[in-house]
Amino acid sequence: QVQLVESGGGLVQAGDSLRLSCAASGRTFTRYAMGWFRQAPGKEREFVVAINWSGDSTYSADSVKGRFTVSRANAKNTVYLQMNSLKPEDTAVYYCAADAIVARVRSTPSYWGQGTQVTVSS
Repeated sequence: QVQLVESGGGLVQAGDSLRLSCAASGRTFTRYAMGWFRQAPGKEREFVVAINWSGDSTYSADSVKGRFTVSRANAKNTVYLQMNSLKPEDTAVYYCAADAIVARVRSTPSYWGQGTQVTVSS
């Protein structure tokens, strides 16, 4: 079992940057691949980015490639989502996710955080 707590959301303007953090507790952090998903109002939750346990492989949705970067600090049990050049369509609740299998963390992860709101104004 792993518990995930997101932080760093807020209200920003288009073109701004924001960094989200996800702190993990419970079982050994390095057992898990980590991911970020988002859900906009009236839409389904969608995959954003993922990172394997060591941090040397990352995956991104086409909609955020070149703008969003995922990283992790295993010594701090934390994963980050750096979001640059934000657009109004990035407005959503952002969720941290974890799974022991990297392929699964990109689709149906076993563990979820409660989410943090990101709002991008035009």
